[in-house]
Amino acid sequence: MSNTSGKGRTHIKPSPGLRMQSTSSGSTASTETAQTRMRAVIIWSLAIFPVFAWSYANTWSGLYETWDREPDYSHGMLVAPLAAFFLWLRREKCPWHRIAPSAWGLLVLGLSLALRWTAARFSLDTVDAWSMIVWFAGWLWLTGGHRLVLWALPSLGFLLFMVPLPYRLESVLSVPLQNVATQLSSFLLQLLGQPAFAEGTTILLGDQPLQVEQACSGLRIFVGILALASATLILSEREWWERIILIFAVIPIALLANATRIVVTGLLYRHVSSEAARHFSHDVAGWIMIPLAASMFLATLWYLSRLMPVVEIVAVRKQRQKGRSTAARVSEPSADVVPSVSHNST
Repeated sequence: MSNTSGKGRTHIKPSPGLRMQSTSSGSTASTETAQTRMRAVIIWSLAIFPVFAWSYANTWSGLYETWDREPDYSHGMLVAPLAAFFLWLRREKCPWHRIAPSAWGLLVLGLSLALRWTAARFSLDTVDAWSMIVWFAGWLWLTGGHRLVLWALPSLGFLLFMVPLPYRLESVLSVPLQNVATQLSSFLLQLLGQPAFAEGTTILLGDQPLQVEQACSGLRIFVGILALASATLILSEREWWERIILIFAVIPIALLANATRIVVTGLLYRHVSSEAARHFSHDVAGWIMIPLAASMFLATLWYLSRLMPVVEIVAVRKQRQKGRSTAARVSEPSADVVPSVSHNST
């Protein structure tokens, strides 16, 4: 603090140390507030989670049996750990300074209870599993408000892939996929020199009919690759048009992977034995087709990165601006240098 008297006025100059002290105290207070809110979220979570674990124990058990029994849904075991991993990767984007408990979360929890009642009333296992995801959203809303829900929304949406599709929805979507799979597989077999002709959902392979059943429609492969594409979009930062391309690329990839399964089954059926074809189609293909489709999707990512390479021009612009500012400072006289003026006394 400095006092300068001139014409009866006093100028008070605040000390830089005082400003730094107030700024640091403000940041410390905000940090303490964020830590307090984080502790409140953890306490609420520890209090509510046992209720959730007890209530949905049978649901988790049913899902695990489906993942273990059906190879096409075996990816469901990885969905929940990956969703938690996505939250960890996006932890820096979590609005800890702006979250606060909200009573609106009780409405979302009430919606999950209504879904559970509907599932129990009409024996809808899929709806019961969906209510669990709604319960997660309500729990986050109750403990941290809507901002916490928006932050966790990608992981909440990703949890949908661990739930098998309803049987009626599978039946509706499987019919057109069966027809496409039959036509595409017949075409690929013809390219390989095989006498294949498509009639409805049956491939006439010489004098041997090969039936493309509902389980071979490729719907479950499509769901698995869509989950992989969603995980890729969550982990990577891409332009909107790249996201659209990757989402639509799931359709031909799933169709081609499923047609590959049918073609290999037909070749085994014709040239090896019907037992070998049945073993491959029902036991082996479920574990091979998902990695095959994933490899196709990764190849699409690689091609897209090579087709439209990212050019770093921001750093060059900043370097040029820095060079210009340095040159300007060198050319201008320094403000600290005071020119000396000599006065000749006469």
